[in-house]
Amino acid sequence: MTSPDDETNHFRDVSRDIFSATIGSVCCCYVGQPLDTIKVRMQTNPNTYPGIVQTFSKTVRNEGISAFWKGALPTATGMALENAMAFGVNEGLKRAFPDPEVENNIGGRPDLMRPFMMGSITGCCSALVLLPSEVIKAKTQVTVSGQTSNQIIKEMFRKQGIKSFMCGLDSQLMRDAPFYAAFFGGYELNCYLFRTYVPSMPEEL
Repeated sequence: MTSPDDETNHFRDVSRDIFSATIGSVCCCYVGQPLDTIKVRMQTNPNTYPGIVQTFSKTVRNEGISAFWKGALPTATGMALENAMAFGVNEGLKRAFPDPEVENNIGGRPDLMRPFMMGSITGCCSALVLLPSEVIKAKTQVTVSGQTSNQIIKEMFRKQGIKSFMCGLDSQLMRDAPFYAAFFGGYELNCYLFRTYVPSMPEEL
C-alpha cells in the first residue's frame, strides 16, 4: 500500500519525465528538420533530388532557406504528444499491472519480459497520436507550391476525410511497437543488470 507522499513523489517524477521529454523532442525536431526534409525529398523524388548537395542547393535557390523547416510545427506537436502518450501510458501500465516481485519486495528477479510487452503496447498508443503529424509533415515537405500545413490539412479533409490522417497506420505500428519495446524494455533490463552486477550503483537510475 503506497502512502500519499509516495503517490505525490511518483506523480512529480512522471510529470518531470514527460515535461523533459517534450522539451527535448521539440528541440530535436527543429534541429533535425532540415536534414529530414532533404531525406524525404530524395526519397519521394529521386530524379529531381538525386543527392544531398543537389537537394540543398535546389531547395535554397527555388524556395529559400526556410523551406527546410516545412512541416516543423506539426512534427513538433506530434512528437510532444507522442512523448506525453508514451511516458503516460507506460507508467499507467506499470501501475495497473505491477510486477509481484517488485511490489511485494520479495527480492527475487523481476519479470524482465513485462517491460518489453508494456513497451509494445505503449508504442501502439504512441503511433496513433504521432501518425497524423507525420502524414502532414511529409506532404508539407515535398510540396514546392508554397502550400502551408493548414492548407494541406484542409485539402486532405476535403479529398479523403479523417482517414487520410491515418494513412500508413500498419507500417507505423510495425515500427513503433518494437521500438518502444526495446526502449522501455532495454532500459529496465539495463537497470536490473547494473543493480545486480554493480553494487555501488545508486538505486535510483
